[in-house]
Amino acid sequence: MTRLPPLRDVIEQYGLGAKKSLGQHFLLDLNMTRKIARAASVGEGDTALEIGPGPGGLTRALLETGAHVIAIERDHRCIEALGDVAAAFDNRLEIVEADALAADEMALAAAHAPVKIVANLPYNISTELLIKWLKAGPALWSVMALMFQKEVADRILAAPGSKTYGRLSVMAQAASRPSRAFNLPARAFTPPPKVESTVVLFEPARAPFAHLPALEKVTQAAFSQRRKMLRSSLKAVFGDGLAAALEQAGVKETQRAEELSVEQFKLLAEILAQKNAG
Repeated sequence: MTRLPPLRDVIEQYGLGAKKSLGQHFLLDLNMTRKIARAASVGEGDTALEIGPGPGGLTRALLETGAHVIAIERDHRCIEALGDVAAAFDNRLEIVEADALAADEMALAAAHAPVKIVANLPYNISTELLIKWLKAGPALWSVMALMFQKEVADRILAAPGSKTYGRLSVMAQAASRPSRAFNLPARAFTPPPKVESTVVLFEPARAPFAHLPALEKVTQAAFSQRRKMLRSSLKAVFGDGLAAALEQAGVKETQRAEELSVEQFKLLAEILAQKNAG
């Protein structure tokens, strides 16, 4: 670490002003980045997968633990600066210049899976990345420590019946056990975002759920028309078999999406998957 200049100097040296188009907000406080690494219990012998490392603040904290780090960065401006970090840490940093949404993490991490995914996610693609990784499941990751806008974190952790309960809540809670690690104020970032941020910790679900694609279809239909009763919002998904599917899942036709538990949504997804398979 003593061989590396302060992060603000790195940003100035390489012209790494944050780009709004990439959803960049750099976290430069090393106490905070170390706290994120600790939340994921990253240590020597682990492989951490990081998305959008930018100038390398969180990257440094992960490498400090003795871990191997695979960093996926889309912004070409950051690649040379990250090369300096790799050199300072005995080349335990593997830099991949790619768009995280299109990247094949299973291929990148094949020799190390399951990995620990630790990232200050670009706000504009955070939910898409989360759904992608939830679908990949424990074959890819053993734990995830991810930073979101606080309102996105609230949606992930929301309980049935609340205003923030929705598709993201059900998908996350069906595929994993999410918990709030800690919040970060906007002033912790450069530039400061207009909202607070939250680090959410994800552990794999105790019992793997095999029908996440079907669950995605069910929740998308149900919550895209959340004010409508299920007999209307799920009609396009189940067709003529809707009444039977709802009865089998113990759900009333007059209920709305926000009233259903995660387990009830999982039952509906399982019924849909079996219907499509037949």
